[in-house]
Amino acid sequence: MGRPRAFDEEEAVRAAVGLFGGRAYDGVSVDDLVGHLGVHRNSLYKTFGSKRGLYLTALRRHLADDLRPLLETLADAPDVAAVLRLVTSADLGLLLLAAVERAPVDEEVATEVRTALAAVDRAIADALGVPADMAAALTSAALGILLRGNPDDVGAALARRLDSLTGERNPTWQ
Repeated sequence: MGRPRAFDEEEAVRAAVGLFGGRAYDGVSVDDLVGHLGVHRNSLYKTFGSKRGLYLTALRRHLADDLRPLLETLADAPDVAAVLRLVTSADLGLLLLAAVERAPVDEEVATEVRTALAAVDRAIADALGVPADMAAALTSAALGILLRGNPDDVGAALARRLDSLTGERNPTWQ
């Protein structure tokens, strides 16, 4: 008969989100996970199967804990500026790292990333009443601003420019 689990799986997954979100998949070794999470190597493998298994669990937790609340908040966004402000202030580090590092080489990660980005696109389209392609462009712009750290308040400048192009405070693109 095996020993009972000596660690809190939820706590370990939350800690893994932070670790992978800060250093990316390739920047985290199994030794890093064991040391940082306080989990024995055998327990880690028994519970998650592999480093990749823990990574997928952490990515899904990140999407549930960090992306889902953003999607709910986006539903009430009154304008482009609010959308950009909400997305650029969200904690989406692990999603961005997954998109650039793991999605190109791991189809399961790619599916999670595509699904997450499509959900952001839909939330923006619904909130602003814009077509899907415009929402996707706004998602891309917002994530790019987030990735770059919003130098020179790019998000506010972009929102002002989009609003001035439409001549409305609450634009509807057709």
